[in-house]
Parts: sequence; structure tokens; C-alpha cells
Amino acid sequence: MIEAGDGRSSAVGLVARGIALVVVLPVRLAWELLAATGRGLYRWILAPTARFVVRWLLRPLGWLLRHLIWIPLLWLTRAVLWSWRTLVWLPLTWLADGLVRLWHRALRPPMRWCGQGLGWLLRWCGRGLAWLARTLVLVPLYFLVWVPLAWLVRVLTPAARRLGGWLVALAAQLAGALRWAWRVTGRFLWWCWVRTLRPVWRAARWVWRHTVLPVGRGMRAAWRATVVPAGRWLRRSVLDPARQATREVLATLGLRR
Repeated sequence: MIEAGDGRSSAVGLVARGIALVVVLPVRLAWELLAATGRGLYRWILAPTARFVVRWLLRPLGWLLRHLIWIPLLWLTRAVLWSWRTLVWLPLTWLADGLVRLWHRALRPPMRWCGQGLGWLLRWCGRGLAWLARTLVLVPLYFLVWVPLAWLVRVLTPAARRLGGWLVALAAQLAGALRWAWRVTGRFLWWCWVRTLRPVWRAARWVWRHTVLPVGRGMRAAWRATVVPAGRWLRRSVLDPARQATREVLATLGLRR
């Protein structure tokens, strides 16, 4: 049993070694070749190229950008800020402070005093004008206009109410009379139309359709059958030859060109 087990283990080991030799070894060789190619590419191509680019391109370009653009731009910005602060901001600040101090110390007190005096004067003038208006306008208007008008309204209100009631009753009577007259007139007109005008209209229409229209049509047919052919024959046989003969005679005599 031990010998059989050792034989099977040796067979499995031989198979594993064969698979490793056929599959794993080519993969490992390919990986080592790829790694060696990458190291050689980095060592002999990428690293020298990077060092060349950094040393001969990026560093000179950075130096040029720093000394030709960044440093002049920085100095220009500092000069602009200093000029703005020295020539614009500080003078404006001093001017604003001076104006504020001038307002608080020199202009505000006199203007406040003038405003207070003007307010006091306007207040007393308003009071005087109000007293004058109340004494000379409102009181006379109250006693001369409002009191008589109120008394007149109190006196005339009952008469106006009675007159309004009479007018309303009269208007109601007139409205009733007009409504009755409208109904009577409508019925009378309807009766006249039904009893007189409509029969006359129907009779006239019947006479027109059965007498006038047939007579007119007959006269038109007789005219077309007699007068129109006779007129055509007279024109063609008599008038046209006579006109033509007259033209020829006048042309022969030289009286017509």
C-alpha cells in the first residue's frame, strides 16, 4: 500500500512539473523579457529624454517666465497698488474726512439753527393762517351757508318726501297706462293684419300670380313672335337696302366722301 501511494505521488509530481515547464516557464520568461525591456527603455530613453527636457527646456522656460513675466508683473502690480493708495485712496480719504469735519463743525450747526428757525416761523405762520381761515372763512360759511342750508333741508324734507311719493304714484299710473295702451295697440294691429292686410296681401299675390304674370308672359311671347320678326325683316329688307342706296347716291354725287 505504501509503494502504491508513493507511485501515485511521483506520477502527480511529474505531471505538475511538466505543466510548470510548459505553461509557467514561458509566461515567466515573457514577464522577465518585458521587465528588462521596460528597464532598458526607462534607463536609456525615457530618463535621458526627461532630464534633457527638464534641463534644457523647462528650466530655461521657467527662468524666462519668472524674469520676463512674473517679476515685471509683480512689480507692476505693486506699483499700481502703491499709486492707487498714494495718489487716489489717501487723497480721497483725507478729502472725505475733511468734508465730514467741515459738515459737523462748520455747516451743520448753522443749518440746524436755520432749520429750527424756519420750522418755528412756518409753524407760527401756519397757526396764523389757520386762525384767519377759521375766523374769516369757515365761521362765516358755517353761519351763512351751512346753517340756512341745514334748516332748509329740514323744512323741505317732508314736502320732498310727499312730492316724491306723488311722483312715484304718477309714474306707476303712467307706466300702467302705457302698458295697457301698448297691449291694446298690439292687439289692434294684429287684428288689422289678420283681418284686413293679410287677406288683401294674399288676394293681391294670387291676382299677380294668376293674372298679371300670365298676361305679361303672353304679351312677351306675342311680342317676340310678331313684332321682333317683323322688325328684323323690315330692317333687313327695307331699311338696310334704302340706307345703302342712299349712301351710293350721295357718294356718286360727291356729297359724301
